[in-house]
Amino acid sequence: MAIKKIVFIGANSAVAKTLALQFAEQEVEIFCLARNEASLEKHIKALGGAYKGGYFFDFCDYSQAKAAIQAAVSVLGHIDLAVFAHGTLPDQVVSEFDMAVTLDCFENNLLSVIALLMPVKQQMLLQKTGKIAVISSVAGIRGRPRNFTYGAAKGALSLYLQGLRSVLWDTGVEVYDFKMGPVDSPMTIDHEKNFSFASCDQVSARIIKLLKTRQYQAFVPGYWRWVMLAVRIMPERLFQRLGFLSDR
Repeated sequence: MAIKKIVFIGANSAVAKTLALQFAEQEVEIFCLARNEASLEKHIKALGGAYKGGYFFDFCDYSQAKAAIQAAVSVLGHIDLAVFAHGTLPDQVVSEFDMAVTLDCFENNLLSVIALLMPVKQQMLLQKTGKIAVISSVAGIRGRPRNFTYGAAKGALSLYLQGLRSVLWDTGVEVYDFKMGPVDSPMTIDHEKNFSFASCDQVSARIIKLLKTRQYQAFVPGYWRWVMLAVRIMPERLFQRLGFLSDR
């Protein structure tokens, strides 16, 4: 299936912006969903003629989810690809004592995604074709002290996507779960950078490549597949002894 009509959900994220610019070189039409229109202004100009419109709202206002997707369809005609790239990374320690912070994490990283997946799924079922690409996280593979609230939300999202993929199997609608490692972006600006951080260009190029395959659950970058395999199967006693995994 040729990808010509794309909706970016969380269009202000660094990865979404890089992806959109790379896709814009392929003569596509792009519709952006974001919280803040003003912060997207420079990006819209960079997209040039590929940008066809946008819808701006608080993603946690679930009542607007259907209208947002309908707005995209009214402009594009149909959706070949919907990219979900929004999310927040809370302070882990604060989230362990403040329920409001934890709730905000789950709303932004899980519930708001599900709310928008519903109308996207319905639209693609009507079309009998389409690709849904959701950026989750390697943090959802195993609970680690430094980010387990965020990881729990992302892990739940991946589980939801597994079920959704099964429901949509053989309908013409494909569901991709891109488990992304840490990326050097505004979201991680306060994090000490090390070898594990990838660039937005690296992860975007891999996502575009994977969308041409049937690798519906994939790690981005690819080496995280082997790293997280070791982390996932590691016995608890050993895991707790390895400070680089089990420390804050």
